[in-house]
Amino acid sequence: MNRLVSSELTGPTESPILLKMSDLVVVGAGGFGRETLDVVEAQYTVCKNADFVVSGVVDDDPSKENLALLEARGIRYLGKVEEALSRLAQGSRFLIGVGNPAVRTRLDVRCREMGMVPATALHPKAVIGSAFHAGGGSIVCAGAQISTNVTFGKNVHINPAAILGHDAFLDDCVSVNPGAIISGGVRVERGVLVGAGSVVLQGLTIGAGAVVGAGAVVVKDVAEGAVVMGVPAR
Repeated sequence: MNRLVSSELTGPTESPILLKMSDLVVVGAGGFGRETLDVVEAQYTVCKNADFVVSGVVDDDPSKENLALLEARGIRYLGKVEEALSRLAQGSRFLIGVGNPAVRTRLDVRCREMGMVPATALHPKAVIGSAFHAGGGSIVCAGAQISTNVTFGKNVHINPAAILGHDAFLDDCVSVNPGAIISGGVRVERGVLVGAGSVVLQGLTIGAGAVVGAGAVVVKDVAEGAVVMGVPAR
């Protein structure tokens, strides 16, 4: 099964639309950009998608170290975002490999304005339950576990070994860092960062733009824009 998809949800029950891919660009040359390349390369290897080509990586200010790491694995650096994307055909696909939710939101707007179409990348070693729906640009890394009836907005990032319980909803540009656990029925609003190894108990809501610190245990709703940490999280 080809699990590299491009999707835009118009309602909570609409399935992702499978599209053949020609050019795909990863936005971001840093750590998560390279992890994103791992996900799409694993899909290529497992799914044998002959119509899928990684054109390279774009980044407005890549470090020399990150450029060297890309070169070592044979991935081209294409240049700054607008400059590079303007040379690609309309409808080329993109994935934003940037961990910061606010930056990811801005980059998504820039890419769409230039006629790019978001892809959605699901690592073949992630465990994904039934009735799972992901918005365009979402990335699920190896070892993640996603239960049944889970819904993502756009550009959701699920890092390695994160666990999502049944009926969870993650809005646009949420990041769930490695080893975090989001229990069943949790609602995570737009732009939230859930820190590594944290736990969110069942049925709670994490307000837009909030940050859950690494290792925190969330036992009550978190207000919009709040930063919580500790056990229990405060």
